[in-house]
Amino acid sequence: MTSPPLPSLDGLKQQAKRLRAGLDEDGDFLTHSESLELIAKQYGFRDWNTLHAAVGNRPPVKRFQLGSRVKGRYLGQAFTGEIIAIRSMPPDHLRIVLQFDEPVDVVTFESFSAYRSRISAVINPEGVTVEKTSDGQPQLVMETL
Repeated sequence: MTSPPLPSLDGLKQQAKRLRAGLDEDGDFLTHSESLELIAKQYGFRDWNTLHAAVGNRPPVKRFQLGSRVKGRYLGQAFTGEIIAIRSMPPDHLRIVLQFDEPVDVVTFESFSAYRSRISAVINPEGVTVEKTSDGQPQLVMETL
């Protein structure tokens, strides 16, 4: 059984603040450092310094990056491809340009076809567009290879 990923340092510190505030409401006083030590023990670490070292100060690795190989579905059609451009958008979305390995037919009508080999889309951190097709499905759903 694998343990869940650790929260960021900011997330851990927020947990310590909430613990301290909750205990303070009940009349139990903890120092900030004592609450950090308790959070570390909850995650199975000897002390806060050990937990801090395990989490580190580095920013989290982004799931989708320039050059990432991806697969998924675009307008209901399976694809593989590469992210050839990427830009952050507030609050946590990304605008990407995706180059498909093989062109994707974006029309479902049998007597007509329209192939796309490159698209632009705005995705959330899970690789899903907010925009939906007429049947309510996301236009793009993707994951890294």
